[in-house]
Amino acid sequence: MSENRKKILVIGPSWVGDMVMAQSLFMTLKEQQPKSHIDVLAPAWSFPLLDRMPEVTEAIEMPLTHGQFGWSLRKKIGKQLQHKHYHQAIILPNSWKSALIPFFAKIPLRTGIIGEVRWGLLNDARQLNKQKLTMTVQRFVALALAKDQQNLVYPKPVLEIKQLDQQAVIKQFNVDQSKKVVALCPGAEYGPAKQWPAQHYAELAKQKISDGWAVWIFGSVKDQLVSEQINQLTEHRCHDFSGKTSLAEAIDLMSLVDVVVSNDSGLMHVAAALNKKLVAIYGSSDPKFTPPLNEDANILNLNLECAPCFKRECPFGHTHCLVNILPEKVLAEID
Repeated sequence: MSENRKKILVIGPSWVGDMVMAQSLFMTLKEQQPKSHIDVLAPAWSFPLLDRMPEVTEAIEMPLTHGQFGWSLRKKIGKQLQHKHYHQAIILPNSWKSALIPFFAKIPLRTGIIGEVRWGLLNDARQLNKQKLTMTVQRFVALALAKDQQNLVYPKPVLEIKQLDQQAVIKQFNVDQSKKVVALCPGAEYGPAKQWPAQHYAELAKQKISDGWAVWIFGSVKDQLVSEQINQLTEHRCHDFSGKTSLAEAIDLMSLVDVVVSNDSGLMHVAAALNKKLVAIYGSSDPKFTPPLNEDANILNLNLECAPCFKRECPFGHTHCLVNILPEKVLAEID
């Protein structure tokens, strides 16, 4: 089989934001080898993202959850994949166990960062230069390049939305399209040190409602409490979608909005890949490491001495890095 018809298996990440950024790797592979066949082994929840990435040929379910070892199941999956005759595997997670399936699948070229001392499991092992590859997306894309290549340019993720899917969610959720819409994404899987206060989100929502806008709140089941707090403070004048949509529905609904205001979260990366005007609010995390990959994104970050601390909860108990970003500042960015 020619190089352009190369079959590649990518071991995908376990987070929404990382999976969005992984599209930059898929795009790079397709630029190099337009006829390549790219399969992604990933959790089933990520399939709506992969379905909207035209570079991906097939999504294969990874039944093991994040952190689960499952030696025998990994070996079984690897043997089941042997018949696909992949030429290369690219392993995005850095854990030792994540490299087992390509090894058991007998994929001849297994590429990844050394991570947890994966000599043997990887035969195209890369040393990570954190000073040069400062961003997660750069580290992903570098795995598509030869070891001696130094090109740090990366394509920006672009999720492909079908008009039929948009029409379906408009009908299903009885969406009013007569107003401009600002979407709020107040959750953060990592922890409260990445969450802009609910009171600030509510103040912003009240102002936009008074301006004649509609306000939609997005999030998972885990975000329902903070979403309800925001809605209560606005006298339930927001449309709260948190916990009420699948990921696919949330993506298609978000494709309809005008502006997104978000914490550093998976949905922030989704909004960026939908090319939405975006205000991204950073607290404990570093916008230089995982920024929204969208030129129309405005990043708000106070650059305090104690930040980025990368903690789930503020070590000082005050979260000044978020509290002191006032709603007026976000509204100014929107306007």
